[in-house]
Amino acid sequence: MTSLLLNIAHALDHLVLLIFATAVGAIAADFGVGRWEDLMPYTAGAFVMFGLGSVPSGRLGDLWGRRSMMLVFFFGIGAATLLVAATQNPWQMAAALALMGAFASIYHPVGIPMLVQGATRPGRTIGVNGLAGNLGIALAAISTGLLVQFAGWRAAFVVPGVVAIACGLLFMKVAPAETESPARRAGKALDISARDRQRAFVVMTLTAVTGGLIFNFTTNGNGELLKSRLPLLLEQPALMGALLAGVYGIASLAQVVVGRLIDRVPMKTLMLAIMAMQPVLFGLAAASQGWAFYAVMIVFMIFVFGAIPFTDALIVRFVDDRMRSRVTGMRLAVSFGVSSLAVWLLGPLVKASGFTTLLLMLAGISALATLFAAWLPAQPAPVPAPLPASEPAAASGPAPAPR
Repeated sequence: MTSLLLNIAHALDHLVLLIFATAVGAIAADFGVGRWEDLMPYTAGAFVMFGLGSVPSGRLGDLWGRRSMMLVFFFGIGAATLLVAATQNPWQMAAALALMGAFASIYHPVGIPMLVQGATRPGRTIGVNGLAGNLGIALAAISTGLLVQFAGWRAAFVVPGVVAIACGLLFMKVAPAETESPARRAGKALDISARDRQRAFVVMTLTAVTGGLIFNFTTNGNGELLKSRLPLLLEQPALMGALLAGVYGIASLAQVVVGRLIDRVPMKTLMLAIMAMQPVLFGLAAASQGWAFYAVMIVFMIFVFGAIPFTDALIVRFVDDRMRSRVTGMRLAVSFGVSSLAVWLLGPLVKASGFTTLLLMLAGISALATLFAAWLPAQPAPVPAPLPASEPAAASGPAPAPR
């Protein structure tokens, strides 16, 4: 049950961050803002706090306890989304979204290390968790579209807020208490030089930055992008939400497939193969219109989501569990801090240059990510633990025959 709630938390984490992007047209109309592009920068604070908050969240997760921090996550997200629903103007909305982003920053450096600690097949665990997160994105599209059309944009924030609080109460009941913080547990040495460890961290961070830019530009912009290529969706938010949910639902399955492959094939080869397809697909999307564009969108989102498990898998492979939350927090602070620019720039960029320019820019960013991934060092192996004094090594030679 604890693992299930941790996966639901991942879905909620992504869901709440994308409600605004899906409902931005309705919110702009309610607040008297002329164009959705002019309102989009007000959500940048949520993504800035999502990144910056990862550092203290990761530190508290390792030193205080992951269970306690997850309780803060559930109740904090619930309260913040209810506060967003009560806002009356863009600046109130910006402040409430920033608070929501701060609580949302807890999940990745705390929830994922809590989920994979002791996992025998971490790739599969990360893949399923990634599927849950991206199903949250799909649910954000369809639930927000339906709630906006039939109950108003405020209900789109209230419903997940209530769900988060309910999950927090259940998590408090079923999650086992931690006897000691992760930082105090016995560690596992890895056979890796300091130079390769630093190189792996640089690659993790750089690919996370480029991946975060691509992720934020697409997930925050896909709704308006789809309406620009399929004008029939302009007056049908429920249908648009359903189509986006279809994109994200199909693309989410890629994370399960990639997670299983991570446990079986060399990670660097797999990572390069997936990342190298992204520039081609974004270039094709830039030249597509209508339903053909929708088909291409499904495919490029498969490869965007398919690249997500690598960052967490690299941390599992290269970082000791005692400090995974802190390392994850530092990496997220850099990557999300930079990639939050995507949310701030999305509206002004599209307003000035259009979506075709945006898609070509994504092709360039993904090509750069492929070059970064090529610099990844070889995967380390665990150092065998010495046998206790009471269990001496067996003598060489065949065992004596039984009598």
